Amino acid sequence: MTQPTPIPDAVADFKAAQWPDEVRTALLVRADAERNLTLLPDTATREDVLADIAWADKQLGNVPQRLGGAW
Repeated sequence: MTQPTPIPDAVADFKAAQWPDEVRTALLVRADAERNLTLLPDTATREDVLADIAWADKQLGNVPQRLGGAW
């Protein structure tokens, strides 16, 4: 099994600056929703967070990945 190589913050920031705005927004919404998913005690709020994740996945599914790289 291979370990992912950590990249410097400056490289990650440069890479993120090259993404379209809708991709950057969707990634931020999805990351926030995934963090909040583990912290929620009630089902109603959990459904809202799952809806945010579904929205972000739909947005990211509409944008082709360039050069075969991962977001």
